Amino acid sequence: MALSKSDRERYARQIILPEIGETGQEKLMKGRVLIIGAGGLASPAAIYLAAAGVGTIGIADADVVDLSNLQRQIIHAEDDIGREKVISAKESIEAINPNIKVKTYNYFINSENIGKIINGYDFVLDCCDNFETKFLINDACVISKKPFSHAGIMRFQGQLMTYVPGGGPCYRCIFKEPPPKGELPSGKEAGVIGVVAGVIGSMQAAEAIKYLTGAGELLTGQLLMYDALKMEFRKTAFPNGDAECAVCKSNS
Repeated sequence: MALSKSDRERYARQIILPEIGETGQEKLMKGRVLIIGAGGLASPAAIYLAAAGVGTIGIADADVVDLSNLQRQIIHAEDDIGREKVISAKESIEAINPNIKVKTYNYFINSENIGKIINGYDFVLDCCDNFETKFLINDACVISKKPFSHAGIMRFQGQLMTYVPGGGPCYRCIFKEPPPKGELPSGKEAGVIGVVAGVIGSMQAAEAIKYLTGAGELLTGQLLMYDALKMEFRKTAFPNGDAECAVCKSNS
């Protein structure tokens, strides 16, 4: 995919980077990233992926925008209240970069549809807000050998890790099983400061960009934790995988 004069001007600040260059920009423009969720994490991730020129962005979510979303879900605006989140997100992405192809999935991801959807993408972002879907995304990506970025936020904290087939542990290797229902508070119950979604969602976009271009090092085998109150980042390294992990063991 040859870059046009307009492409060179639009993406000039990243093309000049030795780690990206024209070759990397072409890879981004050919790239396909699926974002599961269209809320707080997905908002900055989608905006920065579109601005970077990722050619195809998929958005999967079945919710509609409500007033309480606007504190952290910056891809939506007050005029979008009551509208489908995927449509609102699509319009925001296209307003930033009309050259991007946006595919929308206006339904919740489940065990019956996830395999078919993720197979059309190079990289997946877990931007959902419940443990059941997070484990579903992990298991489907491991089975399909799809790289993905997991993220979670709560209160003033966030966490992030990346799975690449053959390159480190999966989400289930580390967290084993979803916690019993009601054991941990939901984001609605515990609260979250919006800027944490901005920080962690932007990092998810960075992981996708690095994966597509081959630049830098990914967060494979590492869990990155962020505390906004202390303005502190901490990394925890994990072994390559858990031999007893149910999904990895059967798909190694």
